[in-house]
Amino acid sequence: MSTEKTAETAPVFAERRWFYPSALLHELDPGTDATRSGRRPRRTARDWVVDFCCFLLAVLVGLLGADTVTTNPAVPHSLAVVDQVIGALSCAAIWLRRRWPLGLAAVMTPVSFVSETSGGVAVIALFSLAVHRPFRYVAWVGGVHALLVPLYFWWRPDPELPFLASLVLFTVLMVAVVGWGMFVRSKRQLMLSLRDRARRAETEARLRAEHAQRGAREAIAREMHDVLAHRLTLLSVHAGALEFRPDAPREEIVRAAGVIRESAHEALQDLREIIGVLRTGESDDAGRPQPTLAALDTLVAESRQAGMKVTLDQRVPGSAAAPASVGRTAYRIVQEALTNARKHAPGTEVAVSVAGGPGEGLTVSVRNPPPQGDVPPVPGAGQGLIGLTERATLAGGTLEHGRAPDGGFEVRARLPWG
Repeated sequence: MSTEKTAETAPVFAERRWFYPSALLHELDPGTDATRSGRRPRRTARDWVVDFCCFLLAVLVGLLGADTVTTNPAVPHSLAVVDQVIGALSCAAIWLRRRWPLGLAAVMTPVSFVSETSGGVAVIALFSLAVHRPFRYVAWVGGVHALLVPLYFWWRPDPELPFLASLVLFTVLMVAVVGWGMFVRSKRQLMLSLRDRARRAETEARLRAEHAQRGAREAIAREMHDVLAHRLTLLSVHAGALEFRPDAPREEIVRAAGVIRESAHEALQDLREIIGVLRTGESDDAGRPQPTLAALDTLVAESRQAGMKVTLDQRVPGSAAAPASVGRTAYRIVQEALTNARKHAPGTEVAVSVAGGPGEGLTVSVRNPPPQGDVPPVPGAGQGLIGLTERATLAGGTLEHGRAPDGGFEVRARLPWG
């Protein structure tokens, strides 16, 4: 399942990776080779186009600044040459804005103060800082820029604009650049948050599906154990009797063969019902009628016919009116307890007691004395009593089991009525 989910989520950006920034793809697809190896993600086609446009813009602004510097008679020629060299180096440094946005913006703050041709690079570096780093870094660098702007225009006044107009115009430009960069960053953060939320939703849905499948498997396994163990134990007991007593009277052999045939038929019917539920997705109540509290007499009679000694003490007035879930749970408890008694204490007399009614709950007790002599070990998973405890808990009741004071075994359950 995890492979299917990876196949669904990984190729989302495969066809249009060139359209997204490499930093965004790095966060959206953290399972890529570059991310796992710790290397910096490679530029996409969009990154190259944007970086080249930024470089051209910085060069254009630098050329305008160089023209202004060279035509200004107040600026010495040597200073103009130095200004142009610094501007050229700054334009070359524009390609480092993705790798070191904070370092480039911090360096360009004093450089743009002394070099007019570096002004475009400083603005682009401030924009890159707003896109790639949190606001606290932008506030520090932008604050230093704001402090240096009045000094810059006082040192190098614009011959065409008054001091106040130049100050306001440059401040509006800085605010617009920072705002635009923060807007781009917020959009990227929104995409990342939505992607993270989608991944969490996919993970939660997968976990819910796995939990539901596991619960369904456990319910089916529990139902198969409860239904088939009783029938198969009857088959085993009577088949063993025929194997070890081939000289038994004809009537006893016929009776044992009848029990084997009837138990095999019932086991096949139960197995067919469970397989039908798996195929059609019907509920547990579909198909043949489910056992109820009133069916305990039939269960006990069936066990007696199989050769068990069972006494039933049922003190439930109006047992047919018992809730379906309570009756079915009580039936399964008695069925499993009789199966265990037949396997682990053959030949003993099992006492079944059921009492209760509306408003007081239902008490189920199945008790058998210790077996006489040694009992050969019977193979089993040991999950029957665990399944009964879970059944009783799901029904809102409790179940206890263990050795009795006389060495026997007792299963006692209390279930709510209603």
